[in-house]
Amino acid sequence: MIIAVPNKGRLSQPALELLKQAGIKPEIEERKLIVSTNNPNINVLFARAKDIPEYVYMNAAQAGITGYDMVVESGVDVDVLLKLGFGKAKLVIAVPAESSVRSVEDLEGMRVATEFRNIAKRFFDEKGIEVEIVEVSGACENAPQIGIADAILDLTSTGTTLKINNLRVVEEVLETEAVLIVNKEWKESFEVKALVTSIRGVLNARGMMYLMMNVPEDALEDVKRIVPGLKGPTVMKVESDENMLAVHVVVHEDKLFEVLEQLKKVGARDILIIPVQRLIY
Repeated sequence: MIIAVPNKGRLSQPALELLKQAGIKPEIEERKLIVSTNNPNINVLFARAKDIPEYVYMNAAQAGITGYDMVVESGVDVDVLLKLGFGKAKLVIAVPAESSVRSVEDLEGMRVATEFRNIAKRFFDEKGIEVEIVEVSGACENAPQIGIADAILDLTSTGTTLKINNLRVVEEVLETEAVLIVNKEWKESFEVKALVTSIRGVLNARGMMYLMMNVPEDALEDVKRIVPGLKGPTVMKVESDENMLAVHVVVHEDKLFEVLEQLKKVGARDILIIPVQRLIY
């Protein structure tokens, strides 16, 4: 199986890191488009993020990681199996701050600069608004300043770039993030199911910690109240002269600050905290 990942840009490194965490480690070699991995049945193809949906659709790669915006822009028929939690952004329509445009309807007859021609066309066609789409490559924040467009349709994550270029958002068109896509004919294959299980395990484990502790037997109900876990804690008898239980439970790291003191107060001790690498339900 071949997995396509972005060869550069904001999705490239996070995509490679996710694969490594899922147990797929590409043998990176400069200038090679396809590289082997530690799994003899999996290779990685490096490609432009915008080309990956087409490659997966054409079965040049059976799976791929790219932006959801790229999938929608391509219009090809692939299956989106997982949202990956990074590369989050919004595709918005923005105009100069001093523009008289207050809604997308006000753009009737005007020019809109974008690298997302297909998304722009579908968006304005669905609203019955006639605009001239000016196709640009890459960032288009300067298009209104240099007089080639009245508005832009572009990605923004924090809004900082728009503010720097004196632009304000008129409407949000699409929310996007990195996604795992697969060729439809491969969706039910063992290889794809194994890939999805591994990646989902990494996503589920993000921010989760594994707590192991010894607690007095009569404090078990208090511990279960403080840290109920995913489906209840694992409890084992401790072979000692005291009536002690070993309790194992998964807790989100955001809750550690408040629960540790509570656990100590009810008698928990010998507390060990370990990051969770994968969590498979």
